Amino acid sequence: MLLFLRAALAASFLLASAHAAAEPSYDPREVRLLPAYCKSTQYFREKFPRSDMAQEIARWTEFMGGTFNHMHHYCWGLMDVYRATLFDRDAQSRRHDLFASIGEFDYVIKQAPDDFRYMPDILTKKAESLILLDRGPEAVGELRRAIDIKPSYSPAYAALSDYYKDTGDPKRAREWLQKGLEASPDAKALSRRLAELNAAQRKKTSKPAD
Repeated sequence: MLLFLRAALAASFLLASAHAAAEPSYDPREVRLLPAYCKSTQYFREKFPRSDMAQEIARWTEFMGGTFNHMHHYCWGLMDVYRATLFDRDAQSRRHDLFASIGEFDYVIKQAPDDFRYMPDILTKKAESLILLDRGPEAVGELRRAIDIKPSYSPAYAALSDYYKDTGDPKRAREWLQKGLEASPDAKALSRRLAELNAAQRKKTSKPAD
């Protein structure tokens, strides 16, 4: 029994140490890129106090429901992504921060209901991190889930198309753009991508044979 208690205490200490080590740095460059509501979420509100904070918390809680209590994890995940894609200097650091972002996104995904208004955004951001970690098939599953939840969510179609284009499958890239435009006809990002794919295809077919 004594050994068990010692092991439990040691495990608790390690978990607490890991949590303390994982506390974000709140780099101003990363914070500036965050959605406005992030500064009203837990932990952020302590770093960025304001006179109307109580009203902001009430406003966003009404907008997001109880899931707002967990959204600081999404904001931390976004900071991990910004750090990885904009500021990290080496591949190991980038992979570390991208992996950390997935953990933060997963936390909110598990806490939020499927009909949470930001669920497609979170799933798409997770998928983008997975793609950067060369875990494309997993990313495709997350993007398709985002589309299932909100069929008109154009960023998920764009991410799917980009993935297939980058992996040498322009046919499937075009198919997802067409599906996206059927669901969201005014999505300019999808129209632009489709025009670029079509232009590349015309250039390829018009090139004279050697």
